Amino acid sequence: MLDSLRTRLQRVVVLVDEDSNPFELACMTEVLGIDRPEVGGLLYDLRFATTAPQVRMRQGFFTMTGTAGLEALDDADTVIVPNRPDTDQLHAPEVLETLRRAHARGARMVGMCSGAFTLAEAGLLRGRSATVHWQWAERFTRAHPDVDLHPEVLFVEDDRLLTAAGSASALDLALHIVAIDHGAQVAAAVSRRLVFPAHRPGGQRQYIETPLPSPTAPDTLARALAWAQENLAEPIDVAVLAARAGLSRASLHRRFATHLGCTPLAWLHAQRVAHARRLLEGTDLPVEQVARLSGLGTATSLRTHLRKVTGLSPSDYRRQHGREVPSRPVRAGTRARR
Repeated sequence: MLDSLRTRLQRVVVLVDEDSNPFELACMTEVLGIDRPEVGGLLYDLRFATTAPQVRMRQGFFTMTGTAGLEALDDADTVIVPNRPDTDQLHAPEVLETLRRAHARGARMVGMCSGAFTLAEAGLLRGRSATVHWQWAERFTRAHPDVDLHPEVLFVEDDRLLTAAGSASALDLALHIVAIDHGAQVAAAVSRRLVFPAHRPGGQRQYIETPLPSPTAPDTLARALAWAQENLAEPIDVAVLAARAGLSRASLHRRFATHLGCTPLAWLHAQRVAHARRLLEGTDLPVEQVARLSGLGTATSLRTHLRKVTGLSPSDYRRQHGREVPSRPVRAGTRARR
């Protein structure tokens, strides 16, 4: 099913620290390491690496054994550094040098939660944008003032350096990585299997005061969002969305800030780009029609927004993630099936 599975699997190596929280490790294993027959099999060759034959997990819950050594990072396509228990303790020089070497040869580097401290200590985040769990933000800024920290968001991608806030955002970033490598449809299939929301955007706030009600709940905002997702081809703007929700524009902005951590316009753009990606992957519709059905208007607009999110043009995105499917008409204003 997956074109990417016809060649060598990308190798992902997770560098595990003593006393690490196993949650982020479990997230990486579940999303990136588990065999997924529903999408064609394994997505990655996932391995764990440690500096010692035995590594104690947080609170002594268990001890990890049977891992590879640091040499496993030397041929990794992606290196993941999960949280570290003591951010004031310097890493061994060989660990930092191994990370620098991996980055220098082009490996994608990922820091989960306080793992951003490790990447910064290795000098990889200097002058870059990053995030970290909100409780570590002040300490991180003091220790690494040369990093452009965004402590309010779920995850940040700066070239091939990715950082996440930790905890559940590890799932968000892992699904984002799957979407980059295998496409939005595969990421959506994995998220459905996890019974997890399909890709919260990285710019969403780490802490949302009130969970967004489900579209079936008697809430005007939820119903307005569900309507917008079903009618993305229509000329929806903030005023239309506010009217649908029975709110003033100012009240709509406040509700979005509280429930979604983003502006209405940013949410609309994200929904339209996501729909365009699904159409590019699952149909052979012309780019101009994809732009119209997703509400992005023109092929030029689609190209601009898609490149901003994926780094690819529509033709390159379709070439990389497209599926061999029969052409079929798609009714304007409908969203792709999930």
